Amino acid sequence: MANEIWTIKRCLEWTKEYLAERGEEHPRLSAEWLLCAATGLARIDLYMRMDETLNAAQLETMHAAVVRRAKGEPLQYITGSTQFRMIDVTCAPGVLIPRPETEMLVEEVLNYLDAEVLSPEAAARQRVELPWNDEVEQARKAEAALADERATAERRAANLTAADEAALGSDVLGIRAYAEELADREAEEAAAQAAEAEVAEAAESELDEYGIAIEGADQETASAQDAASPAPAEPRIARVLEVGCGTGCISLSLAWERRGHVTCTATDIEPRAIDLATKNRDALGLTSDEVAFSLTNLVSSIPREEWGTFDVLVSNPPYIPTDVMRSLPHEVKDFEPDLALEGGADGLDIFRRLLNAAPYMLRAGGLFACELYEGALDAAAELCRQAGLSDVRIVRDLTDRPRIVRAIVTEPKQRQ
Repeated sequence: MANEIWTIKRCLEWTKEYLAERGEEHPRLSAEWLLCAATGLARIDLYMRMDETLNAAQLETMHAAVVRRAKGEPLQYITGSTQFRMIDVTCAPGVLIPRPETEMLVEEVLNYLDAEVLSPEAAARQRVELPWNDEVEQARKAEAALADERATAERRAANLTAADEAALGSDVLGIRAYAEELADREAEEAAAQAAEAEVAEAAESELDEYGIAIEGADQETASAQDAASPAPAEPRIARVLEVGCGTGCISLSLAWERRGHVTCTATDIEPRAIDLATKNRDALGLTSDEVAFSLTNLVSSIPREEWGTFDVLVSNPPYIPTDVMRSLPHEVKDFEPDLALEGGADGLDIFRRLLNAAPYMLRAGGLFACELYEGALDAAAELCRQAGLSDVRIVRDLTDRPRIVRAIVTEPKQRQ
């Protein structure tokens, strides 16, 4: 194979046919992914450079990738990455591959944060009375008065009777034009005068960081006013606790899409997951203050002083029922980790433990949200109601299957 001339086009077609013969469901798409990984090109570039020849290293990489895919290994493990919402996520064997359904779980959390944690506080901020507010109001009134004068001139020209128009003939148009020109000229002169006044005022005095004139005693007055005025409240930072982070895709997306407004604490019991999630965080340029990963069993590592401080507890836990595990597709059952998949007889073993922890971890009004097996959502929702959670909802995925349960903790608990 290496001694022959292999263009991108030839390699793409050969790979597509080879994988199709071995039962690949989407052979061309798989061939494109593998070629992109081997060449470093985007999919669109493949079709722009079909006649380019692959070098020996690219051919060797492609050959090894095709062999792995033919055996059923997931594309994401072979190529080493996948896209999740707005970020690229590195994938590796031993860590669960992000799924499109989980993107919807992130969306549910973001909707809640925007509506209940971030947006209400922003909307509740009071207008601070600053020294220049009166000046702005006066300018607004002057502009309104000028607009009224122009409207009056236009009405005068427009209110001529039919008899007037007959008597004046073509002069009517001249009168209207003159009225409009007069109003325009007055507006331009007023605007020029206002601009000149602002320039003169700025030249006469020093301005502070807000553009307020400060001179001698005036500076002391301004300082006193600043001291007397309450400082604007700092916007609250939402706190999210994720259990079972895997690649980190949930927490990293939340922190990335609401950067500066959301911080996440994420846990996992698998060391490989914590290592991979940390690499993904570093690749995005996020800090440990924005997303902190912890190797632990569920919430065991969360300090007591942080209990009851989280706005959201979110998880994509192991949820495949034991009997269903045997019928999973080959590339899932034989390549992805059982630890991240199997959820016990009804798929709710880990969910029950998370539900028990939620009232201790969340503040009043906090959101508990989990992605679960489609056949377990009704039972999960009932468990939430029995636990005293409110506003229990089931969210359906893009294929219209029940996929997410979300509920609100109304009465937080404290362990003695």
